[in-house]
Amino acid sequence: MYLDSCRDLKYSLRERTESLTAGTGLWWLGLGISRDASGGYRLAVRVTDTRQVPELLRRLAAEAHDELDAFSTGEVRALGGFTPEELQERHRPLVPGCSVGHTNVTAGTLGGFVRVDGTVHALSNSHVLADSGAADTGDTVVQPGPADDGTAPADTVGTLTDTAPLHTDQTNTVDAAVARIREGTGYDPAAYPGGRITETTDDPSSHVAKLGRTTGHTRGRITAFEVDGLRVAFPVGELEFDNQIEITGETGGFSEGGDSGSLIWDEEARAALGLLFAGSQSGGPNGSGLTYANPIREVLEALAAELVGYGDEHAGARP
Repeated sequence: MYLDSCRDLKYSLRERTESLTAGTGLWWLGLGISRDASGGYRLAVRVTDTRQVPELLRRLAAEAHDELDAFSTGEVRALGGFTPEELQERHRPLVPGCSVGHTNVTAGTLGGFVRVDGTVHALSNSHVLADSGAADTGDTVVQPGPADDGTAPADTVGTLTDTAPLHTDQTNTVDAAVARIREGTGYDPAAYPGGRITETTDDPSSHVAKLGRTTGHTRGRITAFEVDGLRVAFPVGELEFDNQIEITGETGGFSEGGDSGSLIWDEEARAALGLLFAGSQSGGPNGSGLTYANPIREVLEALAAELVGYGDEHAGARP
């Protein structure tokens, strides 16, 4: 489509927004212009969730002669976010990226919220929530983590319910655990920079991001995937991992100690990609170290969990 034609169509649709969205439940419809691979122009359509409005999208595609670029935006928020210092503080409701940990560890990161057996849980690493497998089901999880002055019972937010085993005698694929959130403790699944993340992907673009307790919101790029034979130092010894994702920071390091458990997402698709669990402080393309993540779909499968969905509301009070 020519640029002028695309603009004319956009302006025409804008004037008809009210009638176009009548009965759809949409409270906003974003229209713009994007470029295609051949250098032409397409009508860009942005809605919170494209799955809610298939008929509207078909109508818009017909008007654009199928030169349409439509996708979901999710819940759009201002990108102020939390600083690393704020993420190490007490948060009620709980938010992704905040400090968390078993009472016997220092502190890691609450990656996000998942549903297990119909109940919402906090997701992080085994070495954050389950003391690398040494903890017992029902053990206390505090927020902030002990290294950030979190103590039980004052800062108790949940109890350990499940952890993927860490093997010393065979190859591992995930370092993950979940803690059931204590009744009355609120949680906000939309508190990622840019809003909530409810989809997963195993075919990401190269640009990714994370929100972690130590370094906050950082961006990076995937430098390798399906990494096998990765050796990682744990309190229980050096463990081997297969099928891991490797990331380097766009400017400086992507992560540091205490960021373990962070959810890593694809910036273009806004879909969960991996669970951060290990890294180095040197080496890599820019000399600032490398970060490694478990594929998120393997994490969720290992814990029989699913990401908290778009329609879920955060629960509990703000004490």
